[in-house]
Amino acid sequence: MEPRGMKKWRPFATMPKQYIGLKEIINKQVEVAQPVLTEEQMEHINFTLIEALHTNKQVYLTYYKKGKCITETGFIQFVDSLGNLFIFIDDIFELKNKMRLSELIDVRLA
Repeated sequence: MEPRGMKKWRPFATMPKQYIGLKEIINKQVEVAQPVLTEEQMEHINFTLIEALHTNKQVYLTYYKKGKCITETGFIQFVDSLGNLFIFIDDIFELKNKMRLSELIDVRLA
């Protein structure tokens, strides 16, 4: 015979999966489409990146990733306009992050 306490908890065994599914649905609802930038906005981003690189000024980077717009602060270390990438060092972990220029939505000097 099975102990009674074991049986009582069985119906809740599927809760984590249901919760994960629910969380995914909620996350999908808050997702946004990647904003489309004008030529002028892209030029401004490029100019600001290069200025930040040469002056070693801190920047606020806003980029698009997996349906969300994320803003981080850091320092630009490398810009390759032709290769569509740049490298920045974030303030929190001081790690190098390689990112595509096409993911950027906005760059401002801090």
